[in-house]
Amino acid sequence: MEFIKNIEKQLESIFKGAPKIPENGRKSIVEIMPWIALVFGILQLLAAWALYGLTKVAVGYIELADQISRAYGGSGVGLSSGEKTFIYVGIILVLIDAVILLMAFPKLQQKLKSGWDLLFLASLLNVVYAVASIFMNGRGIGSFILSLIGSAIGFWILYQIKDHYKSSASTTSAAPKS
Repeated sequence: MEFIKNIEKQLESIFKGAPKIPENGRKSIVEIMPWIALVFGILQLLAAWALYGLTKVAVGYIELADQISRAYGGSGVGLSSGEKTFIYVGIILVLIDAVILLMAFPKLQQKLKSGWDLLFLASLLNVVYAVASIFMNGRGIGSFILSLIGSAIGFWILYQIKDHYKSSASTTSAAPKS
């Protein structure tokens, strides 16, 4: 966990000088963030389930095509075991991200820093997914660059609202630090 805290501090120094969202906008984001986490957590659970099912079906058809190709003297077709591994790793990362977002929901409703920490962890996981997507067939560097841009925007928003979260449930107000 210390490793993640070090990343948080390093990114904080990067985003410290970034343009600021007006205070009313930050308060609005803080108010809707639990619901965003809940909706995206559910959507990612559904996406992971659908991707797993589609992958199983696609791999079945690819293996059939491979058998037919070999039966008629052709070379093998389809995905390598490495490509399959990266696809399944991607699905697992989406699933883990969904669980993290769902875990963040009640903490974000209480405006707890631990909820913000879970969003930060989910954002880091998205960067890991971006790296894994480089190796997925049909994705590549374009997907990686777009994912990094999306992650940078997500981190920027997170650091804009960080001061609105308190360390424990016993604190009654979550006033931003000046």
